[in-house]
Order: sequence, then C-alpha cells, then structure tokens
Amino acid sequence: MYLYIHGFNSSAHSTKARQLKHRLEALGRGRDFVCPSLSHWPTEAVRQLEAEIEGRNPGDIVAVGSSLGGFYATWLAERHGLRAVLVNPAITPHDGLESYLGPQRNLYTGEEYELTRDHLAQMARLFVPELSWPERYFLLVTTGDEVLDYRLAVTRYHGCRHRVIEGSDHGFDEFREHLDDVLDFGDARWSTPRQL
Repeated sequence: MYLYIHGFNSSAHSTKARQLKHRLEALGRGRDFVCPSLSHWPTEAVRQLEAEIEGRNPGDIVAVGSSLGGFYATWLAERHGLRAVLVNPAITPHDGLESYLGPQRNLYTGEEYELTRDHLAQMARLFVPELSWPERYFLLVTTGDEVLDYRLAVTRYHGCRHRVIEGSDHGFDEFREHLDDVLDFGDARWSTPRQL
C-alpha cells in the first residue's frame, strides 16, 4: 500500500498525489493507493494516518510524504516500522511555520482556520531527533525549492537513499518522471525493521 501524505494547506487532490494515483491505476494497482485529506491539527492528522495503516503489515506499507507530509511520514516510519519516500520534506515545521501564524486557507478545499502556537507545539512533539534505520527512507529533493532548503534535508537524511534534482521548485511538477524509482523502492523485497 502506498499512503500518500500531503503537505501544509494541501489535500488528497494535490498534483503529486494524483500523479502517483494515476501511475498505480495504469499498472492495475489502484487499490494500492490511499490518500486521506488530513486535519490541519497535527495530532489529529497522525491519528487519521494511523487509522489507515491499522491492522496492516508494516512491511507492505510505503508512506510517501510531501513537505509537511514528509515530516509526518518520518514520524510514522519510526513509530510503526514503515518505509518512507520523502519529497522536499519539512525538517522542523514547528520552527519553519512560525512566520505563517495567523489566518490560513487550504489551497484545495477553501477551508479557513487559524494557525496557532498550539499547532506548532503539536508538531514539535512529533519531531524525531534521530533516524533508527536510514535504509528505510528514499529522499527526493529539488535544488530550486523556494520554500525549504534542500541541503537541510540532505543533511538530516544522511545515509538514506536519495536523489537531488537540479532546478524545479517546491511543488516539484516533475515528480511523475521519478515515479518508477519510487515504485522500485516501494516494491522491493523488504525485511521489516524492528518496530520502535
């Protein structure tokens, strides 16, 4: 199962989510794709994600997280022994989103809400200080990311499989060109690591 985790103020209808969904459908594997529209509250968002993986073999699940979704995917991978593909991931959103405090509007749903320090505190509690098994991660970053510094992700996920794509931007429309690599990583035979 590929569990796509969208980013901040995004939704299950994001471009990269649709690209992965369509690729799996083209392979006759549409049932392997799951992408919930997450709450803006981090604690509730991870509850939603845990509900999607409940009762499943962790070795059969690949979390694919974009931006803030990459932050959540790291937490899920460490807590439940999953593999994770991280696309321009946020490293410390509890710090990085401080300048966004205040009124917000979801780009896809139009939902309006207030980003508060309580949101940031919930994110801080989900921060994973150290990766237990780098081999469980595949990092995809773009050097032209105008929102997040790709070098921070390369440093954070040192020792993980990674690909640095020259240019592009945070949205990474070229994600579709790397879907076969994502699926190769996700479909590889895997010995499930020790669950933490």
